[in-house]
Amino acid sequence: MRSLIGASQFLNRSSALLLYSHDHRCFSKGFRAFRTSPSLRTLATMASNDDEFVKGNVFPNGVAVITLDRPKALNAMNLDMDVKYKKFLDEWELDPRIKCVLVESSSPRAFCAGMDIKGVVAEIQKDKTTPLVQKVFTAEYSLICKIFEYKKPYISFMDGITMGFGIGLSGHGRYRIITERTVLAMPENGIGLFPDVGFSFIAAHSPGGGSVGSYLGLTGKRISTPADALFVGLGTHYILSGNLGSLKEALFDVTFSEDPHQDIKHLLEKYSNVAESEALLKPLLPHIVSTFSANKSVMEIVEELKKHQQSSDGTVAEWAKEALLGLGKGAPFSLYLTHKYFSRIASARGKNDNDLSTLTGVMKTEYRIAIRSSLRSDFAEGVRAVLVDKDQKPKWNPPRLEEVNSSEVEALFEPLSSEIEELKV
Repeated sequence: MRSLIGASQFLNRSSALLLYSHDHRCFSKGFRAFRTSPSLRTLATMASNDDEFVKGNVFPNGVAVITLDRPKALNAMNLDMDVKYKKFLDEWELDPRIKCVLVESSSPRAFCAGMDIKGVVAEIQKDKTTPLVQKVFTAEYSLICKIFEYKKPYISFMDGITMGFGIGLSGHGRYRIITERTVLAMPENGIGLFPDVGFSFIAAHSPGGGSVGSYLGLTGKRISTPADALFVGLGTHYILSGNLGSLKEALFDVTFSEDPHQDIKHLLEKYSNVAESEALLKPLLPHIVSTFSANKSVMEIVEELKKHQQSSDGTVAEWAKEALLGLGKGAPFSLYLTHKYFSRIASARGKNDNDLSTLTGVMKTEYRIAIRSSLRSDFAEGVRAVLVDKDQKPKWNPPRLEEVNSSEVEALFEPLSSEIEELKV
């Protein structure tokens, strides 16, 4: 139930949503063609009402398309949208006519900026036992597992803002298309939660043995260049936004073979571009690895960054300064939790006897953590400071890293009580 707070505070106009936008550009000519080309005739429309935010269409050659159509809210996902999205995937996975699934946005501003959360916070404040919290996390996490295990090619057009649950909807899929407009981030620590939606699993597979992913999760760093999106592993292909329309039409023209994956790989290779410059994070990798390694505590990370701030290398010094600013926005408890959690997932990678080596195991653990951490006062306080009053001055509990109770953090990982059912995926 997330969306992201980037370094420049991606605040949407709607105070009811945790949404952030850095760009109010109108539709490009290419995107208009992408949306309205008369040559794309629909075989069957599974959802067509203008007021429906998740629309599904199946085209004659077996391409099924999910379109997120809530542009004013940057496609923030609510519970009903989660359920509908998964229903489409469930139906199409069993339908032999369907060869692949494409997920897109109706707007160039955002693929998905996260989750609609203010209503959930309001319910929690009324009643901490509200079943809404469990329903939302169950819907989100079940959907993520479905995407990760999907038996047919799953393609995401991650054009524009792709944050929080937006990364959950795309980052676990097979084909992750980023453009020059893609902006990626996971700064949930800034609202007193933690980077969830299975990002810890993605982070564990990032460069530096998971150090880069830990760095992104802890600091909320924005990834806004194609080279960096590819380097960290959030994108698989870089395609110019102006070419998405042509790619989409070409996809509808494909006569699929017995191996749709090969057909799609061939098509994506044809449209893919090479990033214009080297990833900004690549030369910083040694510093990221040494600073954000799993064997360092958050306080040690902070001290290491302070040293790097004094570096004679201006790039390193600026990187350290920005990282410290990112950490400074996070709730101390959330930072402690994120570091411990991400370290466990990274250390479990490749160990088949460890449940945390699989996404399913990760999501089951994450469900326990999310249910409990969402009921802590930091969550409501973070939403108040960022969304409601917008004073950007949250009063965290505890206020300092040194005061975080490690036993309280450990308790979040424990099995749920008999009154609350564990996640079934």
